[in-house]
Amino acid sequence: MVALPAALACASGEVSAQTGYPLFRPELDDPGNPAARFQRPGSAAAKDKRAQETTGSVSPMSATFQPASGAGTTGFDSTGKRKRRTTGKGRAGEKAKAPALPSRYGSPQANALAPPKGIVMRPATGVARKGASPYYIAPEPAPNDPPQRRRPVPDEAPFDPLGIRTGAFLLKPAIELTGGYDTNPARTLNPTPSLYWIVAPELKFNSNWSRHEFSGDLRGSYSWFNELPSQNRPAFDGKLTGRVDVTRDTRLDLETKFVVGTDNPGSPNIQAGLAKLPVFYTFGGSAGLGHRFNRFDVSAKGGAERTVYQDSTFTDGNTASNEGRNFNRYYTQLRGSYELTPGVKPFVEVGADRRVHDLLVDASGLMRDSIGWTVKGGSTFELTRILTGEAAVGWLERHYKDPTLSPLSGFSVDGSLTWVASALTTVKLTATTRADESTVAGVSGVFTREVALQVDHAFRRWLIATLKFTRGFDDYVGSVREDDRYSASAALTYKLTRELWLKSEVRRDWLRSTVPTAGYAANVFLLGLRLAR
Repeated sequence: MVALPAALACASGEVSAQTGYPLFRPELDDPGNPAARFQRPGSAAAKDKRAQETTGSVSPMSATFQPASGAGTTGFDSTGKRKRRTTGKGRAGEKAKAPALPSRYGSPQANALAPPKGIVMRPATGVARKGASPYYIAPEPAPNDPPQRRRPVPDEAPFDPLGIRTGAFLLKPAIELTGGYDTNPARTLNPTPSLYWIVAPELKFNSNWSRHEFSGDLRGSYSWFNELPSQNRPAFDGKLTGRVDVTRDTRLDLETKFVVGTDNPGSPNIQAGLAKLPVFYTFGGSAGLGHRFNRFDVSAKGGAERTVYQDSTFTDGNTASNEGRNFNRYYTQLRGSYELTPGVKPFVEVGADRRVHDLLVDASGLMRDSIGWTVKGGSTFELTRILTGEAAVGWLERHYKDPTLSPLSGFSVDGSLTWVASALTTVKLTATTRADESTVAGVSGVFTREVALQVDHAFRRWLIATLKFTRGFDDYVGSVREDDRYSASAALTYKLTRELWLKSEVRRDWLRSTVPTAGYAANVFLLGLRLAR
């Protein structure tokens, strides 16, 4: 036990003899300066001494640099900060000189190396990189130069209307004025050509709320023919939709609609000798509740509609009631979907509806009340915005109260897909399947399938060409009649400004039927002006 203190004392004496200063001391940097042995690390003298050792002069950065307690120029630094190396070419053993700094920062070298005109030295923030100066050179803006602004993003649709913002809504009103020539307005075997005119106003709007949503799409038109006034007819299709976000995963979907129209020209439901086409009105609404369980989404919807027909007016002045065609429709629908990927969501949907007519027996002595149901499966698509939409296939069936009316059933195809083939070309495919009412004796209803293909190509952003082909199939269940409808058109849109477009179209419609007298062909030429905001 006595040997250990003696050994330490001998070792301390040997070290003191070799180095000339004690082993345990706070400063190891300057053994020849006794006054520096007990300097506080944060004192001004210690900072200047350290700056002289590293750069050869007092550095202005010493006012902000705080070394660790007991830290030296070599060895471990407890602050964890990177030390700035001095770089520069010179003879071996010669230290690199510190960069010249402006005089306003207290550097004596700034007067010899003044920055050029228009250049100002600004202090850098944070710790400098290795080999980099703690100052950077930035241009001094001239007093009269305008402030620099970020370059705006190019507009992808420079000729599309911007709409009108009012409060929390964005309104997009428009109106089209069109003049045309139709070689067969009535779509009959013996045509009577006529000039005709169309006025078509429309309004779209959408809310900009952070939660919930309310939107509308209202489209109307009126067509009148110079040589065939019996074909004058109005049309309107309006839909209002709303979504109430009850919670993050629960929503309430609301919808109401109002439709005005007439039977299509050439339809067997049209009576002979009419002075004008009878107009019908369809109005109603629905409400649905949807909830999302992680990737599963389940929704249920129910609604009611009513369809009312005007009385028919004949050329001899007589009228006939269409009360037997008026009916109410009640329907419900259940849908479940699963988000397979963020862009693909397969779904299964089932629905049922009931149609109740105002009269138990119509003019032909048939009870046309019916019950129908549908089931279909498909998927929604949103693949990197190249393919978007929805497509489904299924089965449709309808049974009538009158035992003499055959059931209506068959495969159904529904959907709407948009494919962005390129930056200039877009392809749209739509398909619908429905069961329509009929007034023909012995015919249960009209099973209708329709498919349309449309291609839009932009020669310029302001010049758009459109090709469209439509094929429809009408099966009059209970009759031998089957109609194949075709329509092919080519259109050109010239966008003068966002508010003013010129539109032209050439279209051919024709029908091939198992009833020889029902076929027709028509050529249509249109030229119009569209005003929009």
